[in-house]
Amino acid sequence: MNDVNKERSEWIVDTTQMSFKQDVFERSKQTLVVVDFWAAWCAPCKMLAPVLEKLATECAGKFVLVKADTEQVAEAASEFQVSSIPAVFAVSGGEIVDVFHGVLPEEQIRGWLERLFQHHAIVEIQALEEADPAAAEVRYRSLISERPNDVQLTIGLGRVVLAQGKEKECQELLEQLEQRGFLEPEAQQLMAVLKMRNRQVSDVDSIRREVAADPDDMGLQWQLAEALSGEKQYAEALAICLAVLQKDRHGFGENSRQLMIDIFRILPEDDDLIGEYRRKLALALY
Repeated sequence: MNDVNKERSEWIVDTTQMSFKQDVFERSKQTLVVVDFWAAWCAPCKMLAPVLEKLATECAGKFVLVKADTEQVAEAASEFQVSSIPAVFAVSGGEIVDVFHGVLPEEQIRGWLERLFQHHAIVEIQALEEADPAAAEVRYRSLISERPNDVQLTIGLGRVVLAQGKEKECQELLEQLEQRGFLEPEAQQLMAVLKMRNRQVSDVDSIRREVAADPDDMGLQWQLAEALSGEKQYAEALAICLAVLQKDRHGFGENSRQLMIDIFRILPEDDDLIGEYRRKLALALY
């Protein structure tokens, strides 16, 4: 490997199998990490290395270049499914986000890095959203001033303003996105959360008593499902929605179908309720 001076070594790290997790995944939670899988016998690796090292030094902390000798980190190379070298991976927020193989021109690598810097900036703000939504809002607005057409930034801003109780502003941002004629899945999820927020808060116990007195009233059943969803009691809400839909395909049945879809969008993707009730909904409709 080429010798690096003290200034360069700050942004270039030689990893080992023992330190790989810390050097790559843990470090990527703070800054973008670029992993260069190489070997001493690999001629293309020797061509690519000076370019990556030059860019790491030039960018001075915008990313850290981790040099991974496949002879020393065979296990890590296997986990990354490295089948040929050089193989260059980008890791951000603890996850692999992109990769290229072989030797690319310097300008192409610069463009690749620029896209990664933009992605990592969003990852950093997302990590801040829950702990300090107001600070995240400031950072989203700053990036939007530079990239006004970046949809992911607009969706992120919508999330943090909603977290601060600014429902009207969130609605305006979503309407702005809807003007294109479609919404990304993340925007659809945000819309579903906003709908839940905007639902009239009802007393679940009092509606239960009304339903018990008149169980055939689909309107009351719908109100109960809506109230339960507002209380995040999604399993019971879904069961009631399905029952209403099975009895009334239109009217309150259509309202129930839409509520079920909204709940699907809010729940984590791996939640068992989604698979269970998607199947039941399909059977009820078809």
